[in-house]
Amino acid sequence: MDDRERLEAEVSYYDPARQPASPSRRRFLQTAGASGLAVAAAPALSSVSYAGSPDDPDTQTDAPPAEGKRRITLTVNGRRHQLDVTPNVILLDALRHGLGLTGTKKGCDHGQCGACTILVNGTSINSCLSLAVTHDGDEITTVEGLEKDGQQHPLQQAFLAHDAYQCGYCTAGQMMSALAILQDDDIGTRDADVREAMSGNICRCGAYKNIVAAIQSARGAVQGDKT
Repeated sequence: MDDRERLEAEVSYYDPARQPASPSRRRFLQTAGASGLAVAAAPALSSVSYAGSPDDPDTQTDAPPAEGKRRITLTVNGRRHQLDVTPNVILLDALRHGLGLTGTKKGCDHGQCGACTILVNGTSINSCLSLAVTHDGDEITTVEGLEKDGQQHPLQQAFLAHDAYQCGYCTAGQMMSALAILQDDDIGTRDADVREAMSGNICRCGAYKNIVAAIQSARGAVQGDKT
């Protein structure tokens, strides 16, 4: 067999028309990958709607929750609210989309950056990792609840005085985590203790030094307000 015949034989051997009907490994992976992308692109069937406040009868509805939803009651910043949520709604989205409290930010959505930090029954949590239905009856504090009667919270004043922010996206989560550690007697008072306790809150602008200074500056006022 000369070179030409050998080349024609090789081309004929790899002719797709002559291959078995069963899919190749490459074709299988291509098809599976495309299917996976289609599933990933599909919208999540999650929903939250406001159902009124027990503290304001004029806002309440007698209609039961829609099919697939559950009615929960959250006490947020001292006020009770009812929300109808599907089981997969995260607490962060319930606050932002159900109550319009957009001060709490969605950063990584994986519990890694701390931008969504809030207080639940006095304990700081990442609200992007917690399902809303698990918090029925809980007391929640968001950054909007820090100000009282038009007066800024000592932490807000300290963050402003020490320029403890740049873009501001992480600031709400930083302040809520700071409030939690200042109210925790088990956390030390040294700068190193503060840095360690705040390590779950990322500031991509790099304002860490000023954040620690702001927290230490507000320590006396915050701990004096503890009940």
